[in-house]
Amino acid sequence: MRVGVFDDMGRKISLVQPIARVVSLVPSDTETLFALGVGDRVVGRTRYCISLEAELEALPVVGGTKDIDIEAIAALRPDLVLANQEENSRAGLEALAEAGLPVFVSFPKRFNDAIAHVARLAKYFGAHDAAKAVLRGGYAEMNRVAQFETSVAPKVFVPIWRDPLMTFGNHTYCHDLLTLAGADNVFADRERQYPLKADLGMTSPLPADQVANRDKRYPRITEEELVAKAPEIVLLPSEPFEFGDADRAYFASLDIPAARNGNIIFADGQDLFWPGSRSVAALGRLRTLIAECS
Repeated sequence: MRVGVFDDMGRKISLVQPIARVVSLVPSDTETLFALGVGDRVVGRTRYCISLEAELEALPVVGGTKDIDIEAIAALRPDLVLANQEENSRAGLEALAEAGLPVFVSFPKRFNDAIAHVARLAKYFGAHDAAKAVLRGGYAEMNRVAQFETSVAPKVFVPIWRDPLMTFGNHTYCHDLLTLAGADNVFADRERQYPLKADLGMTSPLPADQVANRDKRYPRITEEELVAKAPEIVLLPSEPFEFGDADRAYFASLDIPAARNGNIIFADGQDLFWPGSRSVAALGRLRTLIAECS
């Protein structure tokens, strides 16, 4: 039996029910499928699907998130390919569609989007019972945060790249998670400007009408901008760029409160950037981390 559903790009997808074979191009979705008890239906994954190494080791790798192997995916005869608008390249997704493969594209931008996506996957895969604990925890966490009273939120900076420095603004899952954890994202309102030199203050930005459809949520920033924002906490994630001791020393050398207070802290990048079954526990861990630095 086939049913029609709409993905986050507004495209109608024809799904085989029950879904027996799925290729996941999204590490967080791969993790979520195993958490829902349907990991045995995953027949292909990316090289970045690593959080469940023992279970995933035997599964075919179909490339990375940006360089997928269309022929390898097609050869696995999937009933569904799970993709993400942010994780996967547009060219790759278009190639999958041209090959006639059923591709569902997600794009969670908020914590509640992530919980809703878990519910959606549970529905498509018939994993309702396994999803109950995740969903109960997610909705309980949202209700608890809505009633949570706190003092002034500490100013937090989270880089996602080193050279050039990059971070995230609002309208992103990581920003929403950080906010729910009780932090103030110092670059919440900073939009990416085009071209690169404009984002770094070296030339004038292109007019708004020329960049209307460009993604502005991940700005590249200068050291001077960072110092001016005076973050009280700097969280250095393990991905998408793996920050290390040398990076920690660099941020500790800056004239910012976080450096003076010893609040240059390593953080789990999967907790910050993987929406799905880990979201509830990740929010709790991040909230504890922020509280310990405050």
